[in-house]
Order: sequence, then C-alpha cells, then structure tokens
Amino acid sequence: MDDPLPGQKFIEGAFLLVNKPKSWTSFDVVNKIRSSLKQSLGIKKIKVGHAGTLDPMATGLLIVCTGKMTKKLSGYQGLDKTYTGVITLGATTASYDSECEPENMQSLDDLSEEDIYSAKESFIGDLMQMPPIYSAIKVDGQPLYKRARAGKKVEVKPRPVTVYDFEITAIQLPEVHFRVRCSKGTYIRSLAHDFGQQLGVGAYLTELTRTAIGDYRLEGAWELEALVDHIESIAPTVNS
Repeated sequence: MDDPLPGQKFIEGAFLLVNKPKSWTSFDVVNKIRSSLKQSLGIKKIKVGHAGTLDPMATGLLIVCTGKMTKKLSGYQGLDKTYTGVITLGATTASYDSECEPENMQSLDDLSEEDIYSAKESFIGDLMQMPPIYSAIKVDGQPLYKRARAGKKVEVKPRPVTVYDFEITAIQLPEVHFRVRCSKGTYIRSLAHDFGQQLGVGAYLTELTRTAIGDYRLEGAWELEALVDHIESIAPTVNS
C-alpha cells in the first residue's frame, strides 16, 4: 500500500490497514504510529486505536484509525475474521502456541489424514470456546496473560463463538495447514488446542496470519515500516 495521506488527514481521521509484524503487540503498532504522527506533525496528542487484537506471535491485518475515525472502531471489531496458519500436532503448550515450550509429547504413528479431516468437522458452527489463559482478556482490570506469567491462578469461562469455515489446506505431519473464517472473539490458539484434544494427540498453533477482516484484505495493507516512513516524510502541521 503506497497511497499518500497528507498530515491533515491523519488529524481529521484516517482509516488504515496495517500488516502487523511478528513479535509486535497490537498496542505496539498503535503506539508506533501515534508517536510517529506526534513527532512528524509537531502535535502533542492524537487519537489512534485499533479494531481487534492480534497475538504477538501472529502477523497480518490490523485496522487502525486516527482522529475522529476512532469512533467507528467498534463497528469494525464486529466483522468476521479470516486466518491462515499452521497447527503442529503431537504436543501441547501452556500458551496454546509456540510462545511456551512444547510438552506432553505424543506419537502420530496411528494418526491418519482421514482422522484429521474428520476431526475438523466438529469445529464448524456455533461453539462454546475456552479462551487461553495466556490472553488479553481482563479480569479485575488485569490481562490474563500477566496473571499467568506471574504464576497466579487463572480462571476463564467458555464463551460463544462461530466458526463459519475450517479448511485443511495441507497436511505435512506434524504440521497441518489451515484456513479459518470465524466470528469476532474466536481464539485460533484455542481452536488449535481443542483440535489436538479431539484427535487425542495434542496440538498447538505455530503460525498465524489474519488475511481478512470483513471485506478488507491483507493485500491492501501498509507494511508498518513503509507507513512510518510515509508519516516521517510529512511536513509539520500548522496546528502544532
């Protein structure tokens, strides 16, 4: 994405599609854009927010709004999400992804491709899903992942989600490649974990990319570095 945006547009309200890099939190992306805008435009404050958190280990589409456009963020949050990724079978992790070390190793010798295709059918439709304890869900004002990393007891409750499509795109054991379209609030890490439990061999998420939010596509997104370079090229505003 290389469409130029003038500084005044960011102040009035801009709608941005951004490709979140791996290891960055969604807040990191918002904070980087905000600080770049403040410095480049010579302003003391500007509203910047995102519509729908992506895990640090994940990459892909993030909707970011500035100025008055931040008022529309809640509407974007309700849109369906599409992901592609990789599930690794034969072990589990405490975080349900590769952030934690694999444990509970299981043999895949008796697992067939037919078993895998059959198991995924159980995860299409309306589900009650248990979020990971390593998640951004807040309890008493504190994200669950902070409690989990501090070794505190973490209690989570299942919540309703909908998986519209769950497609297995390739099987290269122990890896299973997939595509999922789902409702807001769906944890793909939990889907991977539950998928492994269904198969009886354990599983955890090793790659995840959000490719779409509603009709918005990753192909139309800014690379974060390119967006920051563009912002830094903008002349300071007279509204400083």
